[in-house]
Amino acid sequence: MALTDTALKALKPTGRPTKYSDGGGLHILLSPQGSKLWRLSYRFAGKQKTMAFGAYPSVSLADARRQRDSAKVLLAKGIDPSQHTKLARIAKQVSNAVTFKVVADEYLMKIAKEGKADTTQNKKEWLLSLAMSDIGSRAISEITAAEILVPLRRIEAKGNYETARRVRSTIGQIFRYAIATARTNNDPTFGLKGALTVPTVSHRAAITERKAYGGLLRAIWDYEGMPETRAALQLMALLYPRPGELRQAEWKEIDFEQAIWTIPTSRMKMRREHRKPLSAESLAILKNLYELTGDGRQLFPAVTSRTRSMSENTMNSALRRMGFAQHEATSHGFRASASSLLNESGNWSPDAIEAELAHIGADEVRKAYHRALYWEERTKMAEWWASEIIALRG
Repeated sequence: MALTDTALKALKPTGRPTKYSDGGGLHILLSPQGSKLWRLSYRFAGKQKTMAFGAYPSVSLADARRQRDSAKVLLAKGIDPSQHTKLARIAKQVSNAVTFKVVADEYLMKIAKEGKADTTQNKKEWLLSLAMSDIGSRAISEITAAEILVPLRRIEAKGNYETARRVRSTIGQIFRYAIATARTNNDPTFGLKGALTVPTVSHRAAITERKAYGGLLRAIWDYEGMPETRAALQLMALLYPRPGELRQAEWKEIDFEQAIWTIPTSRMKMRREHRKPLSAESLAILKNLYELTGDGRQLFPAVTSRTRSMSENTMNSALRRMGFAQHEATSHGFRASASSLLNESGNWSPDAIEAELAHIGADEVRKAYHRALYWEERTKMAEWWASEIIALRG
């Protein structure tokens, strides 16, 4: 006879375990202490087995019957429902252990082994940290787009629209890695592209007119601030590297005898070593700088610590003190200034200029070709550019 809620509530312990059947193998096991435990008796592979569904009333009569019916469906398919439940529980535990942070740390370790530049690695770690408190401890397979939107909206609320877009993109990289390694089936960031505010594109300020650039150069050579900062700006003008490549330069990279600066792969945006010819003017500045910082590892140590490099804001702050507003000149703008004026001169092949700027070529073969074929032209170009800077300074 099938059980009812009224009958279940009325059950009283008898001093020994007692079964009350509901049909189809489902029954209540009433313990001597009064606990009412759902059990399912069934046969599988010729063996009698029992499966627990929980205790009444936490598991209701209707719930227990649904679990019984589900077990019967599995049995009809030749699946042991008890083993199926056990495996599902283990899978859930594994899923919960595979958190977003676990996968993110693994991904960061992977790209570090692949030789990604330290600056790239540090930027990704920073971007992920902006969302880690929200989703870091969540199972990556259960994270929804709505959850990811929470930290993104918080970043946007501060007006940092580009940062929000980069955080979304970096989180997406983690999810795509998780998909590739069978930890999840979905990238919830895909649907968030249209949800974020698109920032207004503002190009880095750069002076590309000869007379105005000469004024900037005079201000730099006359700068009365820290001599290390003056040297950094002078070398930015002469060598036009990316600011981070110069700020973090180490003395072991400078070959005074061969007049070559070798920037290691770890600091290059394109993840390949880059060699730059040094003009006589550049060498003179470096030799003077060596008298100031040559006893340490870095060309441009921070003021507060000899073990850290100059702050990324140091050169831009110096430009502000010289009277150049942010929309007029930035440390990164020296690259655009040099590229524009070198191309404008007509003396050098565009490919040699691109090779000196360490821009990526059309394909891998062309990149290798750049480094080999244009070295002699780039060496001559470095000396010509140094003489142009002297002339522009007046």
